[in-house]
Amino acid sequence: MNDNPTLVKSLTLHQVVFMGLAWMTPMIYFTVYGVASRAAGGMLAAAYVTAFIAIFFTAYSYSQMVKAYPISGSAYIYTKKAVHPIAGYLVGWALLLDYIFSPIIAILTFGIFMNTEFPSIPVFVWIIVMNIVLAIVNIVGIKSAARVSGLSVLFQIAFIILFCILVAKDIITGQADSNSIFSLAPFFNDQLSVSGVLSGAALICFCFLGFDAVTTMAEETIKAKKTIPKAIYLIVIIAVVMYVAISYLSQIAFPDFTFTNPDNAAYSLVQLVGGNLLSSIFIMVLIVATFTQGVSSVTSVSRFLFALGRESILPKKLFTTIHPKYKTPVSNIIFVSVISLSAVFINLDSAVLFVSFGALTAFTFVNLSVIFHYYIKQKRRSPKETFMYLVFPLVGAAFIGWLLTLLDKTTLMIGLIWVTIGFVYLIIKLKWEAARTRKYPISKVNQIID
Repeated sequence: MNDNPTLVKSLTLHQVVFMGLAWMTPMIYFTVYGVASRAAGGMLAAAYVTAFIAIFFTAYSYSQMVKAYPISGSAYIYTKKAVHPIAGYLVGWALLLDYIFSPIIAILTFGIFMNTEFPSIPVFVWIIVMNIVLAIVNIVGIKSAARVSGLSVLFQIAFIILFCILVAKDIITGQADSNSIFSLAPFFNDQLSVSGVLSGAALICFCFLGFDAVTTMAEETIKAKKTIPKAIYLIVIIAVVMYVAISYLSQIAFPDFTFTNPDNAAYSLVQLVGGNLLSSIFIMVLIVATFTQGVSSVTSVSRFLFALGRESILPKKLFTTIHPKYKTPVSNIIFVSVISLSAVFINLDSAVLFVSFGALTAFTFVNLSVIFHYYIKQKRRSPKETFMYLVFPLVGAAFIGWLLTLLDKTTLMIGLIWVTIGFVYLIIKLKWEAARTRKYPISKVNQIID
């Protein structure tokens, strides 16, 4: 076995962008529409703009760190190299929630929607089938995953454009509650609640997840130092344009739209806009979207586990095995598929809570990593560089950190428990290494983690 296993560089810019968008799943807007709208007090457009501002700072930090370390591992590698090995380990452990539970969310959502269309087939059957298919697609190769993801993204974007056109038509023709397509009401009105908008923004940061996942594909991307930063910005910009457009037009057309069940609020909105025909198309596109989100999620988490295995955080022999023919981390893919079977027992809301905590924690430390790497260690402190490597990422860290504190207490408690478990695992690992090498555990910290 190769002591330093490597992945094959084959991905181009458009493939990375499509895989990021597929991991993000543009249709996630509709999945969280009811919960997000309620949290934001109906001011979804303002909440998405606020979330975009926070995410933009973080996207900038990711683009800077991938230039410094164009290897798989994402926030874990950046924090480990720039801040401290132990900090990197704990961030990686927190981020593990994001990556492991993302495919679970996709698989569970797929099962729920398929069960809705075919009630005679239980949800758990769809979950098992989905797991098997996702494993096969990812094992065959990342290019096949990219092709599947690209087609799905096109379908999703096409539906969102169609939805926006129909809403705009209703506004222009006077069939909506407003006949003016230009208004500041979705962003500023008498009902605006700053705390509500911020709470909504903290929740819907989840909808932007995907730009960060592409950093795990750096070792498989052609000219990663240039391609990955471009992909990050394109993904974030495409996402915010879509999300704000849907929110803006919907709020203008139906400012008094109400719902009782947030889980199916989006379905009610789509039906209001386009009737049963658009609703049927909506369900079909949503099912395809959740499938390809699963493909991209498994791709990302298997590469992240590969990085943790190569760093000996996880058992190296198991997590760095590359298939001799397909050149993919087959053991990791199978491992993820087995873990994802827990979708049979896990509640969707709980899975989303895990992802939110892991993602926002990682985002905070990626911003801090820019400061430590460029401003502190490399001493790049000219006026321009001070702004680029201190002010900009510091604002990003503060903004994301603030949003992290706005998550509900249960989410924060679960997240802290998970990080504590990771720290205990680290101590056990250190003691085991100490017993094996007969050296004092603390003296082995950097060697083991670094």
